[in-house]
Amino acid sequence: MSTLFISDLHLSGERENITELFIHFLDQRASKADALYILGDLFEVWPGDDMIQPDYESSIIKMKQLADNGLPLYVMQGNRDFLMAEKFAEESGATLIEDPTIIDLYGTSTLLMHGDTLCTDDIDYQKFRTMVRDPRWKKEFFAKPNEERLAMTTKYRKISKDETAKKSMDIMDVNQQAVESVMSENEINQLIHGHTHRPAIHDFSVNGQSKKRIVLGDWFEHGSVLICNENGCQLEII
Repeated sequence: MSTLFISDLHLSGERENITELFIHFLDQRASKADALYILGDLFEVWPGDDMIQPDYESSIIKMKQLADNGLPLYVMQGNRDFLMAEKFAEESGATLIEDPTIIDLYGTSTLLMHGDTLCTDDIDYQKFRTMVRDPRWKKEFFAKPNEERLAMTTKYRKISKDETAKKSMDIMDVNQQAVESVMSENEINQLIHGHTHRPAIHDFSVNGQSKKRIVLGDWFEHGSVLICNENGCQLEII
């Protein structure tokens, strides 16, 4: 048995093949696992729990089936779907977990994050992130009509894509000092995150202590999963 980690699926009606791949993954792989963790950006947009998009229903139904059959299913909000809340958790059967969260992974204390807070060199994004996480912004957002909320999330999505195209890859990657800082603050030696779409396992040391940072892959061209058991972790393309 093993524990599985995925992130950055960005499910949407525009990419039905990825939705089908996700459902197949849940059926064939996740159903046999000890647990499944989804570390953010499961969905491309999320205007609110009261506006669950029809394109997401098949995925949510399948998640609920697995959860009802006993699969421990954990979901972390990402930068695309940070407005997921209690209704999503109820309908999917998932447990929403905080960013960051520490778990015991087969005897190894492991820090789980989406990863966007580690990209501290992307100053414009960090300012935007702070704005939309503000409770006052959320209150104003949810007070708007549904059509306007959906239009806003679509607009932010386009702006994000346009800005991403202009930025250097280094700016959009994690800052190593931020990584070392958060690992030190939480007194852990292993970190798993997504967001950057750069799947890899990074081994490094801080003050003579061995550290490991595992980056989950995105699901734009194919699926990507991290498989962990008592022998360690390995990244796999689906």
